[in-house]
Amino acid sequence: MPEEWEGPVKMWDGPAPPAQAPDPNDHLQYMRLALDQAQESPPKPTNFCVGALLVDADTGTILERGYTLECEGNTHAEQCCLIKFAKAHGLPEERVGEVLPADTVIYTTMEPCNKRSVGNIPCVDRLIRTKGPDGRLRIKKVYLGVKEPEKFVGANEGIAKLQQHGIECIHVPGLEERILQVATAGHET
Repeated sequence: MPEEWEGPVKMWDGPAPPAQAPDPNDHLQYMRLALDQAQESPPKPTNFCVGALLVDADTGTILERGYTLECEGNTHAEQCCLIKFAKAHGLPEERVGEVLPADTVIYTTMEPCNKRSVGNIPCVDRLIRTKGPDGRLRIKKVYLGVKEPEKFVGANEGIAKLQQHGIECIHVPGLEERILQVATAGHET
């Protein structure tokens, strides 16, 4: 059963998704597409299989898709989205904010990590550093499917840290059981 949500995370209570392509307000449909990405992640006992989408909130355009271990190394889904979008624009990932639209959001099946067990920069910090040339955040909203279970690094304070930096976190309900089933593929039961 999914973990209970605590704190000031808003619940999305929008309309049911249409059968057509997603529009900028169809959060459940975007989360389904992120879940599709999570299913591409190779199951391992040491990772969660997570999917993510970078979306231009003004147009509904999916800018990039990503999943755990898609890119070289021990990469997370959000990290892969940022790496791929930056690479497509000829930039290193740490400068991706320079080319992201001003109203970019990210959909991720699981709360972005705030701590990495193996040397990588946490995804929360990657999102916080997506500032444009004007110094303003490019990713101001994170839509989440589930909180990160405390399996690998203990309690995840990712939501709190994002909110401290002015990034709104919104839970998109409806897929929690399936997200956790996909996320834990390859784990011992």
